[in-house]
Amino acid sequence: MFGKPKRTVALDIGASSIKLVEVERRGSKSKLAHCAVAALDSDAIVDGEVMNRPAVVRTIGELFSGQRIQRRRVVSGICGRGVIVKKIAMERMNHEEASEAIYWEAEQHVPYGIDDVVLDFKILDTDIGPSQMQVLLVAAKRNVVMNHAEIVRESGLIPDVVDVHSFAVQNVLELNHAPEPGQVVALLNAGAEITNICIVRDGTPLYTQDISTGAHRLIHAVQRAHQIPRREADEAIRGASNGKIDISPLLDEFCRELSAGLDKSLIFLRTAGDADGIDRVVVSGGCARIPGFLERLRAAQSVPVEQIDPLAEMEIPSGTLDAQEAPAIAPQLAVAIGLALRKGRGE
Repeated sequence: MFGKPKRTVALDIGASSIKLVEVERRGSKSKLAHCAVAALDSDAIVDGEVMNRPAVVRTIGELFSGQRIQRRRVVSGICGRGVIVKKIAMERMNHEEASEAIYWEAEQHVPYGIDDVVLDFKILDTDIGPSQMQVLLVAAKRNVVMNHAEIVRESGLIPDVVDVHSFAVQNVLELNHAPEPGQVVALLNAGAEITNICIVRDGTPLYTQDISTGAHRLIHAVQRAHQIPRREADEAIRGASNGKIDISPLLDEFCRELSAGLDKSLIFLRTAGDADGIDRVVVSGGCARIPGFLERLRAAQSVPVEQIDPLAEMEIPSGTLDAQEAPAIAPQLAVAIGLALRKGRGE
């Protein structure tokens, strides 16, 4: 309680914006020391690929200089097609033995050459049957991790940890929206290009998947339907068109598509015998800021749907974040704050 506080700087490089936070932790208490968000042009990052490297590097540098953050070590995250999270069964062994055996096991579950991926794992259950244990396997394509880390380095920073977006949002859930024991929670982190779905129970991921849909798809649909420039379509989904452009049918379709992704995850859980249903849905990401998004998702789901608030249990010093801006921007900060809350080394 009285020890030196740990500070962690986290960077969330998204397709539409970059989020930077610095979180100070002392025991169970957390404080938002710095926070900033900068928008990116729509063509800076496309399909997870950085198309305008100088613009991304410049934006990261401007965020750091604007916040006057001295720490250079950062925690950042990745998601998308190059990341695989899967529960597997292995022969029961200790952690050191599993560290060696995981490469042989991964060859059976990862659709890439074992030399082309970066692996990590966590033992979830040491007794799931005769001499068997359950392990959470995390694999990421090596070039995805290396390219991401290189962007961080080019920005004058040191990539301390590269984590997974879904796990970051789970950190926020456990701090701010602690589920009841045994409750099955679906985390839906809907961003600009990718939506992360993570189903958790008692702190353990039961199912994790990234689907290639987000706000950019909705913007493109509005552009096509109304024959308008991207800027106007973007304003329309943000509710800034004063009702001149009706996006209701397109938003309905978009929310049904996301809801279908949740339904598919539930089918997988039932087939695997992990869960019979989902008790609640917690939404984060930039899509949560679209007027009418939550209401339509609630209509498509038969369980409670709520918006995440990564700032709920966090001290926010005066001047760190505008009080009026905080509620609107909070869902967009979920990944960055979750990365900063990651258990591990602080500074």
